Amino acid sequence: MMLPTHAVVGLALATPLAVIAPEFATAVLTGGLVGGILPDLDLYAGHRRSLHYPTGYTLVAVAVGLVAALYQTQLLAALAFLFVGAAAHCRMDRYGGGLELRPWEGTSEKAVYDHVRGRWRTPKRWIPYDGSPGDIVLLGAVAVPLALVLDSPFRWVPPVALIAGCTYGLLRRRLADLAPAVFERVPDSVSSYVPARYRQ
Repeated sequence: MMLPTHAVVGLALATPLAVIAPEFATAVLTGGLVGGILPDLDLYAGHRRSLHYPTGYTLVAVAVGLVAALYQTQLLAALAFLFVGAAAHCRMDRYGGGLELRPWEGTSEKAVYDHVRGRWRTPKRWIPYDGSPGDIVLLGAVAVPLALVLDSPFRWVPPVALIAGCTYGLLRRRLADLAPAVFERVPDSVSSYVPARYRQ
């Protein structure tokens, strides 16, 4: 699924605690948002492997969550939801398409790498690809209610994510055709950092 969807889901997971315990709102919402985004920072270096830990994030989220419940500090609350958001991100990638430039073709059996099992988990393709109509519907279903519930400074995140996601969705297939033409023209010093899937 696309990054805007991951971002708003991270926020959504933290929102109930932010409403119940407003003194922790900034910490948990920041943690959820950062956690929702964090795994995709590996986009150009081992995507869905370098920073994607579907089992690891879940185990750490449970451990930190228990410690946060005991000690109730802002930092622990933020860290707990950072790992919750990151774990959800990895799980969502499994429900989407494979790791390929054109996931609608269904040629990749790599969804997300499981470091504990030492193998790639296969995609379920419930949301066929990032930016698909189903991805946009999911984004909207989460972003619209969040925009009505959240206060500043987080209120702007859902509408911006929705606009970015819809724009990406409209351009998604064109970007897949454009990527090889763009990346074949990059200098040799940069080309080694371009993932192979962008040159297909």
